[in-house]
Amino acid sequence: MLYLARHSRKPLGRWALLTALVAAAACFTSVIVVVLGLASHGPEPPPQASTIPAAIKTTVPKLTVKTDRYMKRSIPVRLRIPAIGVNAPVTEVGLNSNDTVQVPPLDNHNLAGWYKYGPAPGQKGPSVILGHVDSVTGASVFFDLKDLRKGDKIYVKLTDGKTATFVVDGLQRVSKTAFPTKDVYGTLGYAGLRLITCGGAFDATTGHYEDNIIVYAHLE
Repeated sequence: MLYLARHSRKPLGRWALLTALVAAAACFTSVIVVVLGLASHGPEPPPQASTIPAAIKTTVPKLTVKTDRYMKRSIPVRLRIPAIGVNAPVTEVGLNSNDTVQVPPLDNHNLAGWYKYGPAPGQKGPSVILGHVDSVTGASVFFDLKDLRKGDKIYVKLTDGKTATFVVDGLQRVSKTAFPTKDVYGTLGYAGLRLITCGGAFDATTGHYEDNIIVYAHLE
């Protein structure tokens, strides 16, 4: 379930709108064009930014191991993903005054953003962490997210000193026009983690990647 400011509940239509904004926000090009209103992206990204492994399907990966273990709510402060060399601080992101989702600063490449109105990592439900894929000045924190594989570990350090360890169930590639709202933000019977960034073909005319890459994981 997606929580809005003050944890008030809204109709599904509002959820879907905000989810689309979250998905778009994870892409630096969407931030520049949609939020900041600039006209263009500039130089096109390197080919590897748009090349998605064939193993990544458009369907939601199946959960391989289900656990009923949970952790107390604690704010995430660092994200480590050894398989792709990520070791990044995590900042809290919420909603802007116009109900668009905040994103990490674009000029800080090694920074991820946890959506603070959802579950914290380790709590029951889907915890969501966003990251830019790149910008005109180079690769960002989730540039290699598409290279994760089933079974890879994700470590989230919390303010209480504990670390929530997640295991990747799989990845999904989706068109931004068909973002899987319920699968990403819907009610879960376990502690899950979703990492979101952009990928797929890059449209130089609009300055957008056409797809989102979503990692699904469960608490070990």
